[in-house]
Amino acid sequence: MEIKYWAATDVGRKRSHNEDNFLVDKNLNLFVVADGMGGHASGEVASAMAVHTIRDVVFNERALLDAFEDDDPAAHIEISTMLEYAVHAACAAIYNKAQQEPEKRGMGTTVVSLMIVGDRGFIAYVGDSRIYLLRNGIVYPLTEDHSLMNELIRSGKLNPEEFAGSPYANFKNAMTRAVGVHEHVEVDILDFEVLPGDSFLLCSDGLYEYLEGSDIAANLALSNIEEIPGRFIDLANSRGGKDNITALVVQLPHAPETPGRAAELNFTIETLRRLPLMRQLSYQQLCKIMTASRMRPFERREVLSREGTPGGELCAVLEGSIRLTREGRDYATIHAGQHFGEIDLIDTTHRTLTATALSDGRLLVIERRDFYDILHRDAHLAVKLLWNLNQELSKRLLEVTDALLRARSRVPTPEVVDVELDELEEVDVEVAEITVVKKRGETEGEDVEEIDVDDLEVEEV
Repeated sequence: MEIKYWAATDVGRKRSHNEDNFLVDKNLNLFVVADGMGGHASGEVASAMAVHTIRDVVFNERALLDAFEDDDPAAHIEISTMLEYAVHAACAAIYNKAQQEPEKRGMGTTVVSLMIVGDRGFIAYVGDSRIYLLRNGIVYPLTEDHSLMNELIRSGKLNPEEFAGSPYANFKNAMTRAVGVHEHVEVDILDFEVLPGDSFLLCSDGLYEYLEGSDIAANLALSNIEEIPGRFIDLANSRGGKDNITALVVQLPHAPETPGRAAELNFTIETLRRLPLMRQLSYQQLCKIMTASRMRPFERREVLSREGTPGGELCAVLEGSIRLTREGRDYATIHAGQHFGEIDLIDTTHRTLTATALSDGRLLVIERRDFYDILHRDAHLAVKLLWNLNQELSKRLLEVTDALLRARSRVPTPEVVDVELDELEEVDVEVAEITVVKKRGETEGEDVEEIDVDDLEVEEV
């Protein structure tokens, strides 16, 4: 697959020097953009060290690229880990240089890196530079800014409209993570399937601050890739150009089968998006879920899971219909776009339902161990997933409670008969028959002494 690329960087209209850097290695299919910070040329040093250190680490581990297999999940993890390690190595190198040269202390840089291996894309990033994907005319952001503004919005403390009037407005560009400011940094990674015809834009904040989604789509769709970065830079400068501007464009060649596969991927993403468990997840977070899942085809009348067997899977129906039964009785029918088994993600007991296919179709399956791995690796995604899971379980509890109340209302209340006290018959103690039961241990033939009621003494209380 021949990948086309082109890049350009510009100082902008307000800055005196350019602290951005980019790198392209066509042999490794590696693309990196870094936006330095620190002043006095320190930012430029940090960004240059970042792009070259990442490239050196990947080059030294290129044997992993040669052995890569698209269908091997373990290979995906190896490449992701290697790219993550490359950013960690850059962070340590920048930090150590700053410790050796006091005038450079505090320098750092953002990093966004994209590597295409086989039919997969791998991204590692820190800071507020971005990567966008154009697929079938739709623009998808593949990174999330590590900035104070985005963290406040993402945590729900502010919405985008409120930020400009908040006490944090002067810190709009403040970053919560950067490469090299500290010896260690948390790196976000993403592993996803790429398609023929995909186009990518890697850029610094000096560009995307002036862009709308329509600007990205219109320019990335141009056939002459050599024109695109320059058009982006001209657009940013015409709208202010207050920062350094870098644009790196990557295009994958088209293929006849692209529309079908792209439609299938989009359908899978949209199916996940509709699941209650996946509410409010971003596109890149949905990609992480999809990467951790597996596709399972099924045939009509196939038993997909059986009541009483070990569970541990959430299943989303992409095609077909499935009947759920409990103890031989119908429980529910699940169609395309619906799901079952979310309780299995947290409940380690056996399955309570049997799932039988009513037609041919496909499932998207997320296993419990992969679900927990996602929670461990991405704290923000974990909060969303666990909150949605809590909401879903609360909803189920309310449904069960309502069902019990409705069932209880249909049970007739026993009739209570009022009895007047004067209707009760008096009992004459003198004519009551008193039987004395023989005590244990007494022989059957022993006589029982009779007691005359008249001889009983009754004391008034």
